[in-house]
Amino acid sequence: MSKIVIALGGNALGNTPEEQLHLITDTAKSIVDLVEQGHEVVIAHGNGPQVGMINLGLSTAAAAGAIKAAMPFPECGAMSQGYIGYHLQNGIHNELAARGMKKAVATVVTQVLVDEKDPAFQKPSKPVGAFYTKEEADAIAKEKGYTMVEDAGRGYRQVVPSPKPVDVIEKDVVNTLISAGHIVITVGGGGIPVIEKDGKLYGTPAVIDKDFASAKLAELVKADMLVILTAVDRVAINWGKPDQKSLDKMTVAEAEKYCAEGHFAPGSMLPKVQAAMSFARCGGKAIIASLENAAKALVGESGTVVEG
Repeated sequence: MSKIVIALGGNALGNTPEEQLHLITDTAKSIVDLVEQGHEVVIAHGNGPQVGMINLGLSTAAAAGAIKAAMPFPECGAMSQGYIGYHLQNGIHNELAARGMKKAVATVVTQVLVDEKDPAFQKPSKPVGAFYTKEEADAIAKEKGYTMVEDAGRGYRQVVPSPKPVDVIEKDVVNTLISAGHIVITVGGGGIPVIEKDGKLYGTPAVIDKDFASAKLAELVKADMLVILTAVDRVAINWGKPDQKSLDKMTVAEAEKYCAEGHFAPGSMLPKVQAAMSFARCGGKAIIASLENAAKALVGESGTVVEG
């Protein structure tokens, strides 16, 4: 039996509540397959479309005067954790029940500590929330101190930093639930970013990459494996070229070489490989695989293994 942290990619979730409930029915089957094999399972997930939808909806409501103020980004992240967590809990519970398995599933609203001196705070790069005209964006920047940039010709948006995770504040709670035999959903969307000042925690407008947060979580709960699930069966080099080659395993040194050579797209496979490398450096085993073949990946029949 292994303790496994599973990082779910966007293909496991959906852009609308209806789509998400439908997709999670299949996602739950892959997760419960691992539980049925006797593994301890901890689930992490992204929240890109969902947190954007929440932020945009509340920003639009505030602009229309329907609510008093737009919702700060950390609070939007917390809402997305609850929304996605509920759907995952529901889908996993139903799949467990269909197989006659009794196991509790819990979502932990999770804060993730980041360093306020992280260089990412000096270079905000992640667009979030509503689109504005140049005049509106300038007014918001002046009033709230936000960094506003033009986004793909569609208008101006706030951009937030993407710092690296330092610690998971609720790690002891997560460990307690794992030890009690429960399935835990945590660090949703990379976690709610918080900084620490004078012994207190403060939410900060940022987006933590969910793969990096999953690797940090796996390290902190002493997981045996980090399984990063995505839309492809294996990591490939020379992607889209005649000499494309799928990899069934990489050492950290090989992965570093491939990253340096630019084989992995920054917004796609690169953070997954980097997160896998981070966990492998801590002595763990990381696997990048497709959602459909998660169980096969654990026995070496699919996926790409990254080890030291």
